[in-house]
Amino acid sequence: MAKRNKKGRDITGIVIIDKPTGLSSNHVLQRVKRLFNANKAGHTGSLDPLATGVLPVCLGEATKLSTYLLDADKQYQVRCQLGILTDSGDSDGEVIAQQAIPEYSPEQLQQVLLDFVGEQQQIPPMFSALKHQGQPLYKLARQGIEIERKSRLITIYSIELLACDAESFTLQVACSK
Repeated sequence: MAKRNKKGRDITGIVIIDKPTGLSSNHVLQRVKRLFNANKAGHTGSLDPLATGVLPVCLGEATKLSTYLLDADKQYQVRCQLGILTDSGDSDGEVIAQQAIPEYSPEQLQQVLLDFVGEQQQIPPMFSALKHQGQPLYKLARQGIEIERKSRLITIYSIELLACDAESFTLQVACSK
């Protein structure tokens, strides 16, 4: 059996990955690093395992650019289910409460969404890819461990209502890191 070079090869570039649901950003990073046998690789910000979307992976000298991409503004498309509360705040959690949804119009919803535009303090959810002492918060949350999270200043630049029906709606959100 051929012995693999542990150091890898000097390769520089940015690989744009459409991260599928169910994989951590680090899992995707390690696959790309192995595929290219790169000696150095880094991603430009974690997506939650449930999230899908663009994950730039920097190889070699391009890892020096990752800080700039990490701190860049982001854009998300979000589908929200009304009338259901889960223990994790996402679709993967156990439903812990349900309630009837009052009638609303797209115009009423758009008006409520406008209240979120601008700067505000946000406490990150436990079920997120943010790290505490090197551990993603979602891993701690799955172990039943909750830690205090400090609020941080975020900016919502825009929220666009893409679709809505009686039970759900889809948004396009442009925001700060």
